[in-house]
Amino acid sequence: MAYSSFASVYDELTGNVDYKKRAEYIMSILADNNIRDGLLLDLACGTGSLSLEFSKNGFEVIGTDASPDMLMQAQSKACAEGENILFLCQKMQDTDLYGTVKAIVCSLDSINHLADAEEMRKTFNILKNFIDDGGIMIFDVNTIYKHKEILGNNTFIYDEKNVYCVWQNSLCADGVTVSINLDFFVKEDDGSYTRFSEAFKETAFSDEELTQAAQDAGFRVLKRYAELSCGSPKEDTQRVYYVLRREY
Repeated sequence: MAYSSFASVYDELTGNVDYKKRAEYIMSILADNNIRDGLLLDLACGTGSLSLEFSKNGFEVIGTDASPDMLMQAQSKACAEGENILFLCQKMQDTDLYGTVKAIVCSLDSINHLADAEEMRKTFNILKNFIDDGGIMIFDVNTIYKHKEILGNNTFIYDEKNVYCVWQNSLCADGVTVSINLDFFVKEDDGSYTRFSEAFKETAFSDEELTQAAQDAGFRVLKRYAELSCGSPKEDTQRVYYVLRREY
């Protein structure tokens, strides 16, 4: 999924995401682990909204994403705000940096875009090579509960100023993968609308799968948090944050 057309309307459709609050939450977790500056990898950074927040707060940020169109948006925003961020076009599972970083952050269910548990394990093993000994990795995932009860077989409508989006989901037979079809209607200057579509899948992983993959890659799971909280996940938690430390 390249998000080629989606990139142009992504920020408008995610206007409800408080990136500043989310960045502050992540940075508070990093601070609890004695990381307040230095190199930070924003993995699957999209249009760079979180990258900008980290950069504004003293981190040297590298943002990677598989979509060149998303990265064009990110670079434009960084230049407009005078932030010096290195953006690289890379898939998560093919991460290749010039050295190691203190912290890796992967937000907004990007891990769920990995095809299956094997690809998730491969990604963790790759990332281990580019993080300092004792470095911290923070990522969030949509839960199996969310896929089954919230996303699966449901349709959502987004009616924004310049774009109308119909988001249709189908829960796959495995009970953890959601097939997503997005139809966009983008308003043009003359008042007409241009239609385009995107289709992709997201897979939810169990805590056991994520924990085992992290441990096999040389990480220790330090904490699991329900989204934007200090509390532990519950059965109906929709998004979970994992905090890992590289130990070998």
